Amino acid sequence: MTRLVNNPDDFPAEAVAGYADAFSTYVKPVFGGVVRSTKTRQGKVALVVGGGSGHYPAFAGWVGQGFADGAVCGNIFSSPSGAQAYSVCKAADRGAGVLIGFGNYAGDVLHFGQAVERLKNDGIDARTLLVTDDIASATPEEHLKRRGIAGDLPTFKITGAACEAGLDIDGVVRVFDKANEATRSYGVAFAGCTLPGADHPLFTVPEGKMGIGLGIHGEPGVSEADLGSADDIARLLVDGLLADRPAEQGQRVVAILNGLGASKYEEMFVVWHGVQKYLRAAGLVIVQGEVGEFVTSLDMAGISLTLVFLDEELEKFWFAPCDTPAYRRGSVGDVERDDEELAQEAVKAAVERPGSPESQTLAAAVTDGLEAIAALLASKEAELGDLDAVAGDGDHGIGMHKGSAAAARTARELLAQQAGAQTLLSGAGAAWSDAAGGTSGALWGALLTAVGGVLGDQAKGDDQAVSRALQAGLDAVVRLGGATVGDKTMVDALAPAVDAYLAASEPAKAKLDALAAAQRGAESTKDLVAKLGRARPLGERSLGTPDPGATSLVMVLEELAGRF
Repeated sequence: MTRLVNNPDDFPAEAVAGYADAFSTYVKPVFGGVVRSTKTRQGKVALVVGGGSGHYPAFAGWVGQGFADGAVCGNIFSSPSGAQAYSVCKAADRGAGVLIGFGNYAGDVLHFGQAVERLKNDGIDARTLLVTDDIASATPEEHLKRRGIAGDLPTFKITGAACEAGLDIDGVVRVFDKANEATRSYGVAFAGCTLPGADHPLFTVPEGKMGIGLGIHGEPGVSEADLGSADDIARLLVDGLLADRPAEQGQRVVAILNGLGASKYEEMFVVWHGVQKYLRAAGLVIVQGEVGEFVTSLDMAGISLTLVFLDEELEKFWFAPCDTPAYRRGSVGDVERDDEELAQEAVKAAVERPGSPESQTLAAAVTDGLEAIAALLASKEAELGDLDAVAGDGDHGIGMHKGSAAAARTARELLAQQAGAQTLLSGAGAAWSDAAGGTSGALWGALLTAVGGVLGDQAKGDDQAVSRALQAGLDAVVRLGGATVGDKTMVDALAPAVDAYLAASEPAKAKLDALAAAQRGAESTKDLVAKLGRARPLGERSLGTPDPGATSLVMVLEELAGRF
């Protein structure tokens, strides 16, 4: 387990700060992560990589000449916020566009997508690159729904080299797509990982068994099998990857055996001995083999195997020079330092115009509600985390705790500045999204912002306005998250709650009807298989367990029902 901790809440930020100082010849801090501390020429496409913390050397360890220009660093196993991603991308931009690369996880898609929209509004050509190498997480027919695991290393290495070589943004995207299509990964786990400050792992594996098809955010395998010998595991990984081999690919491969955090190098060398034997027996030419820790999951015991099927172009970019704290090849030549100081904080929300007296009264009530929600969710953190760990990564509790606490603090600050309901809810929504990260952070941020947009800063906030605001909040969650009723998400509770509220004949009844509908909706998720998010690859495991997002929404509505 992670033993060297001060305050668990500060662990990710302290780790990034320590890393940036230890490797200051390569990187420097900026709000949201790190960027190169060496000069990069103008006119170069920038590659920013990122995701949750806990995966070192991914992603910050790959920032340097020939590889990435910056890395966005979220909380442990949780997506960075849109504000964090925007900050790092702005610092990395050199005038030719910015590409944000990450594993295909719902929270990352949402938050990095928000950052792209902000960058485009600034006139920057920004796009996302989604790695989809994990063969256990979706069928070949749905390979673009797969999640990204250790394939992050070769796809981003190749893409970074294409950026360094001077390709324009369309050319770099083409190279990334080719590399992603040529990359496959498959892994096994022997023991789960433990979040900093926690007293138990996110999952356990029975003695003598292994989880097959692990995730890198503490998700258990999609199935279990007897542990077997090192050669048995090597055979399992090789056979699985060759069965999913990309069509029309040659025989030349890069093979990467990756440790998840607690597997000894000597153990991995023994497995590699079998891997190389089976690959060569299958007629493949191992152009390069890599054995080590490249994409980890805190202290998880496990390994994964990645194959990249090369063509001439991919091989050229794979072997191109790079120099980063965690990955080096060849010589990048002499480099100059870039000592420009960068912003270390996000721009804080502020009140430009006081709200009307009526709107300020509503804003005060909203602030009281947010503070009550924050206190509630702090007490429910462990319960929600355990519920999320059944088929997800266990971060829902901590995300809801951090997000609601930040929203409540921001609301109180804005209220002191005479904020109306819209300004207060917009600021609180941004704070929730930034502090929580992950899917829930983005969705709750969007929900609060949309509600505030309808209530305004000058209106009274009557019953009709509240009804329109709730509908706008639901619409924002559905639009951003892409979920509908039946997908086993918070929408299964939110949609019926809003429908019941709108259908009620009087306000007092509307509140009770909405709560009852939400409770029924959350309860119904026990019988559903997750279709979206990190729980999707382990959807069958979620049967019998209610969705964490729907459950936490009901908790919030129960708290509010007793107050308003």
